[in-house]
Amino acid sequence: MLPYDALMAKATNPIPEGFRTLTPHITVNGAAKYMDFLKNTFGAVEVTRAAAPSGKLMHAHARIGDADLMFNDDFPEFGGPPIVEGNWPFVMHLYVTDCDTLYNQAVAAGCEVIMPLADQFWGDRYGLVKDPFGFKWAIATHTEDLTPDEVREREAKLFGGDKPGD
Repeated sequence: MLPYDALMAKATNPIPEGFRTLTPHITVNGAAKYMDFLKNTFGAVEVTRAAAPSGKLMHAHARIGDADLMFNDDFPEFGGPPIVEGNWPFVMHLYVTDCDTLYNQAVAAGCEVIMPLADQFWGDRYGLVKDPFGFKWAIATHTEDLTPDEVREREAKLFGGDKPGD
């Protein structure tokens, strides 16, 4: 009998086809429903899913635009930390061609407005929502290419100082 490593095909690329170096992988209560939410709200494409015998998702992979998101249901029986929904310490930042349409679509799908959509001093049209599963999404369209000096000038004007931090 051949050793195990001789039976396995060798990867030709250490990063699988279609992936980037960094891919977020999150835990969510109700991963199957989250996949549906992502598809219906953000136009995600379901790449794969693997369900446990219980029906909970051990792994799910969605693609939104050219970015990947992996997620799974909560499995505390395997030592996962407890989930405190709605208090996630990160934001998903989503650049799209038409942030107004997608932002309004997200709100119509049940997202809570955290920061209204508006033109921002750094050159993006940007707004922030929290989805029904407790995750925050920044939805933006880049509208202006600004120099660092132009950004600092706008920031100072917005916050009432001659330079940031005043």
